[in-house]
Amino acid sequence: MTTRHYDVVVLGTGPAGEGAAMNAAKAGKRVAVIEASPRVGGSCTHLGTIPSKALRHAVKEIIAFNTNPMFRDIGEPRWFSFPKVLDRANRVIDKQVLGRTEYYARNRIDVYFGRGRFKDANTIEVNTYEKGPEELVAEKVVIATGSRPYRPANIDFTNPRIYCSDSILTLSHTPRSLIIYGAGVIGCEYASIFCGLGVRVELINPGKKLLSFLDDEITDALSYHLRDGGILIRHNETYESIDASEREVVVNMASGKKLRADALLFCNGRSGNTESLGLENVGIETNSRGQLAVSDTYQTTVENVYAAGDVIGWPSLASAAYDQGRSVAANMLGLEGGHYISEVPTGIYTIPEISSVGKTEAELTAEKVPYEVGRAFFKNTARAQITGEAVGMLKILFHRETLEILGIHCFGDQASEIVHIGQAIMKQPGELNTLKYFLNTTFNYPTMAEAYRVAALNGINRVF
Repeated sequence: MTTRHYDVVVLGTGPAGEGAAMNAAKAGKRVAVIEASPRVGGSCTHLGTIPSKALRHAVKEIIAFNTNPMFRDIGEPRWFSFPKVLDRANRVIDKQVLGRTEYYARNRIDVYFGRGRFKDANTIEVNTYEKGPEELVAEKVVIATGSRPYRPANIDFTNPRIYCSDSILTLSHTPRSLIIYGAGVIGCEYASIFCGLGVRVELINPGKKLLSFLDDEITDALSYHLRDGGILIRHNETYESIDASEREVVVNMASGKKLRADALLFCNGRSGNTESLGLENVGIETNSRGQLAVSDTYQTTVENVYAAGDVIGWPSLASAAYDQGRSVAANMLGLEGGHYISEVPTGIYTIPEISSVGKTEAELTAEKVPYEVGRAFFKNTARAQITGEAVGMLKILFHRETLEILGIHCFGDQASEIVHIGQAIMKQPGELNTLKYFLNTTFNYPTMAEAYRVAALNGINRVF
């Protein structure tokens, strides 16, 4: 077995692993990364963020073609199969892998494809796919192995009609009906995707409302538009057992209902990828979902071992994971920029999409903050009327007395892009972070960004 020495070894090449490896390499450290899959990118690139968002974009284009009267002059509405739409996502994945592979080569980071396991706090054994066993010795180790869908033991995921959010990407046909169990971000996104492909979707939510961490008004709007698209949402429902035959899946609910469909997508939570890392050899423990506890510097209970990304739990977002990885490298190497990622915008790629940053109305009310609301409905903006994307709104929450921006909530086309304008202003010091910025700034016309001016005028009229 060959032994190789490094300053930093990173387990995982998803956003957190990539961020940590690149930042350490830029600091002049000798870095190696270990990837359990045959290609770099992690679940974000191959199973989660990239494929689901590429799927969503393709479905959104199909919906636009089939519903826009202008296109009727060139042909009738078309039906597209799930595998055909998935092919587009695979092309995006290939481009992402190519780019990320080049990043590692350019920064002279050694990549080992295989499964890494702790021998001790400084030694990782890797059973590489091409060269067999290797031993990597490092001063610092970063665990960025990500997460996978939670799979309850009483559900037979080997059945060809039962899927999780990973295996759904192997679906080789388009079911006529689909039950989605779990109405979190992933469940709602896939409900939009399959509904857009003409599949009859039932969305089962064990909770009492969709995405309860969002502002109530945004949640209500999402529920309305999912239902308007034909999705049946069942709240406060849990399954008792699931039976699958050659012809259908039957979900037996605790309420006594029997739900039938061609297929089931189970997406109710995720688990950290830690079970085969040999953590018992270094004394690191996980919680019941396989996640690691870290300090505000992303340090585990072992001094030289750090962790970031989905493997530590909240917020389980690719955007945050990349920043966490960069912060890990900064913290463990004494570089500038090391901080705990606590303020994270949400980006939810339903159809229409959702994005928010800052406080919700419920939070401000509970904290007894005197706030006011400014709204701009997209249906009244010229750009949305031109593009035909009139569904949605921008909502600004601000302090009644100081006019400080407290929260930005957006629902509709390009919401995840629009929210960053408000985020940038919220991060400014003092008087620069107030509603006055939007009132006194000239926006291009017609644009979606102009919604900030409209919302600010709407809000200021409630105060003065």
